[in-house]
Amino acid sequence: MKPHVFVTRKIPGKALALLRRQAEVRVYPHDRIIPRKELLIGVRWCDALLCLLTDKINRQVLKANPRLKIVANYAVGYDNIEVSYAKKKGIVITNTPGTLEHAVAEHAFALLLAAARNIPQADAFMRAGRYRRWEPLLFIGTELQGKILGIVGLGRIGAGVAQRAAGMGMKVQYYDVRRNPEFEKKYQASYRSLKSLLLSADFVSLHVPLLPSTRHLIGTSELSWMKKSAYLINTSRGAVVDEKALVAALRRKQIAGAALDVYEREPKLTSGLTKLPNVILTPHIASATIEARTAMSELAARNILAVLQGKKALTPVN
Repeated sequence: MKPHVFVTRKIPGKALALLRRQAEVRVYPHDRIIPRKELLIGVRWCDALLCLLTDKINRQVLKANPRLKIVANYAVGYDNIEVSYAKKKGIVITNTPGTLEHAVAEHAFALLLAAARNIPQADAFMRAGRYRRWEPLLFIGTELQGKILGIVGLGRIGAGVAQRAAGMGMKVQYYDVRRNPEFEKKYQASYRSLKSLLLSADFVSLHVPLLPSTRHLIGTSELSWMKKSAYLINTSRGAVVDEKALVAALRRKQIAGAALDVYEREPKLTSGLTKLPNVILTPHIASATIEARTAMSELAARNILAVLQGKKALTPVN
């Protein structure tokens, strides 16, 4: 009898076809976050679960089926999964590293450019029919050449943003739990403490995982250290930023602006965020390219197939 694989939402690429060659596959049919009841029904049926970062895989889910061998998370982050409990139960947890760093780095840099040149605001201005004539101060922005980019979290994505910044003539500073001399040499980058980086950077781009140590890494104090002309970019996890503190800082024009792709209580937005003219908001689409999403799907599927065949997972996190 073929093993059972339950997928919590339709995903792109050839992943489902790969799975169906060797397993019986069921996919939650609706284009929305799977309800808890349906998730538990699916888990009780399957040997392997392919889930999304929007699915909360806690011990209730993990202990619902003693046959469950693997949970393949369709994401690089895995803060939606109770990994320590899965380890106790002998359930393999996998993620999808190495599939989306180019897409996310590009989106972070797109947000940076959009903030620097007021592109969303200018677009809305044109659509509203308000353009009458060229004006010397109309939507005047800032150039990137010679500006300081502060990268917080130097993983693959952070390094990818640095690569793009170097090509634009920016000066790169970074903060991470570990220094990277090779990176420093390659991009003439300088290592700073978090406070030193925030005090000097013109743009701050966040690329840390969500851990107890990084929750609200950027709060009232950290925002107060930033330049009034500085911009904050977040494509990591929403809760890395204290959004109430950010709204207050943006209202006071304590910093020039922010550009966010992730949110603290996603999909809910902190009150006041959408009314601010100096913030750019995108709906968690940093990895939304054909290439990245297809690679994520196929890696998740190959992890499942490996474990079901008694082999080691390709990218285990536990």
